[in-house]
Amino acid sequence: MALLRSLSSQRTALSLVYGRNSSKSSNSVVVAACRSYHHRGNRSSSTCGEAASESTSGVNGARYLHSGNRPLQASTLVQPDLVAGEAVKRTAKQSSSQEQNPSPAGSPQRDPLDVTFNDPIAAFKSKTTGELMRAYLVYMICSSEKLVEHNMTLLKLARNLLGQKLFVLLMKSSFYGHFVAGENRHTIVPALERLRSFGVKPILDYSVEEDISQEEAEKREVESSVSSAGDKKEEGSMPQYHVDKSFADRRYKVSSARTYFYLNEATCERNMEIFIKCLEAVSGATFGTGITAIKLTALGRPQLLLQLSEVIMRTRKYMEDMVGGQGNVLTHHKTIKDLEKYYATLGDNKDVKEFLNNVTSDKEGILHLFPWSGIVDEDSQLSDTFRVPDPQTGQMRRLISQIPPKEEEMFRNMIRRLNTIVKAAADLDVRIMVDAEQTYFQPAISRITLEMMRKYNKDKAIVFNTYQCYLRETFREVNTDLEQAKRQNFYFGAKLVRGAYMDQERDRAKSLGYPDPVNPTFEATTDMYHKTLSECLRRIKLMKDCDDDARKIGIMVASHNEDTVRFAIQQMKEIGISPEDKVICFGQLLGMCDYITFPLGQAGYSAYKYIPYGPVEEVLPYLSRRAQENKGVLKKIKKEKRLLLSEIRRRLLRGQLFYKPKGNYVPI
Repeated sequence: MALLRSLSSQRTALSLVYGRNSSKSSNSVVVAACRSYHHRGNRSSSTCGEAASESTSGVNGARYLHSGNRPLQASTLVQPDLVAGEAVKRTAKQSSSQEQNPSPAGSPQRDPLDVTFNDPIAAFKSKTTGELMRAYLVYMICSSEKLVEHNMTLLKLARNLLGQKLFVLLMKSSFYGHFVAGENRHTIVPALERLRSFGVKPILDYSVEEDISQEEAEKREVESSVSSAGDKKEEGSMPQYHVDKSFADRRYKVSSARTYFYLNEATCERNMEIFIKCLEAVSGATFGTGITAIKLTALGRPQLLLQLSEVIMRTRKYMEDMVGGQGNVLTHHKTIKDLEKYYATLGDNKDVKEFLNNVTSDKEGILHLFPWSGIVDEDSQLSDTFRVPDPQTGQMRRLISQIPPKEEEMFRNMIRRLNTIVKAAADLDVRIMVDAEQTYFQPAISRITLEMMRKYNKDKAIVFNTYQCYLRETFREVNTDLEQAKRQNFYFGAKLVRGAYMDQERDRAKSLGYPDPVNPTFEATTDMYHKTLSECLRRIKLMKDCDDDARKIGIMVASHNEDTVRFAIQQMKEIGISPEDKVICFGQLLGMCDYITFPLGQAGYSAYKYIPYGPVEEVLPYLSRRAQENKGVLKKIKKEKRLLLSEIRRRLLRGQLFYKPKGNYVPI
């Protein structure tokens, strides 16, 4: 009844023409010299997928008419300076023309793009009217603070009162049906095929999560984050890379990201098998355009990621103390000869010579102080690998505590699992997106992911890393990783998100006494996102101008923020990057921001939906997070509800209550 009352209160005619606004051009992209790029080969492949959630800023940009089903180029836009009468006549004429001359069979459909994302027809033409009503109901519930706050308790109560069969039916007709594609890799195929027919591709994620108490989460995290040899905080150790019981439940103040808690090695093996099944599901339904998202904390003991992250940061500190400056080892532009000079006072030292022989370098200088390729490919022992010469004494000192043999084996198992997953992805022609996690894990996650890129991204981008733009160091980190990819000649894949752990990161930094890693404001985060994206686009443009393979850099703009999506589109146009170049793609969550994803896909841009699936009762924690996330972005929900009501009303007035979606779009 609430829905019907809302419908009756709407205007009786659908507005066809909207206001105008000039779009400001973004920062110009400076094209540098091409010499450093000429050494690459010209290979072809499609490089461009989890969407981060942020509030959407409603900006009154230029308004465009929806053109129905005309096969137009993605860049074609209807002129905004039309009076209402002219617009109505033109729309009627176009509709008549489309009925008389439909798109030829097999010809891919393309629509113009309304960059204000205010077109309800484009947003929801892939949905039945029943699905639109369900979506509106879900958003109404998400708008209630009290219902969302107690959503998990209410879900469990409903399950107990209704019994399993009725509860499953209720969920499929509400939250589950809206946010989740299906129960298994077979039942989701129709949803994936419908997405594809409307120009949208999937990022698949098996979204089953353990529903464990805070006490159990803290217990598991503490036990799995401390070595059996003890948590030794030696001289030079960094507090942020050691577990703290106050923040051991990594779900604290996190609503938009899944959390894995280590139980045992068998659980990690099971997670690996689940990820491979996801790959198989994507491969069977997406024709080489799909993606699977994975988390490294699902594949191994978190203690190992903590220790490895601390090693990486202590290595940077070692280099800074020795040569000055700051940042990643690569950014110092030092050579082996430079290092030899620093160690010259040590004389003919056998250990120093062996250390220098293992440094990774090229003609431009040192890339890494340690042989990371050996760490991900061979049986290198962590305790023996991460040692550096003391510049005063020449003695080799460890940057990592002595790791017991059993834990060394656990690390090898984690790397083996990741190698198995990525190799399966390469064989199945599916891409892997390694999700970002907390900053105390991220140095290790990024380093391992970059090495997987180096190993597997030889001919196209199989592995993508994720960068959280709310972090102060994101631009520098992306720049460094782009430089490594260029110098080691592999395809670079990056998913840019705003981030999922902001409040937790700030509280932890304050409590443990280390610098806050997060940007101070939302605006600073947006600036970081746009600055980082612009740098990636600048490099892509440079490669295009040099007749190099621009697909050696693939970027996913994973954002629910309209301004960021518009910024990316504008930048692409300004520097001459087209959707057909397949170097930029866009991604949002299933059940959120359809008014952004589908118009992009239907206009010929590379667009993705993050597709969760799994048994109804086992994805309740995921559904709880989606409800929490939607509660936090009321402005975005308000717009989506308005567009939903507009499209529902249009269909009712035109007698399209039983509308059946049928798309003729082909994803880029």
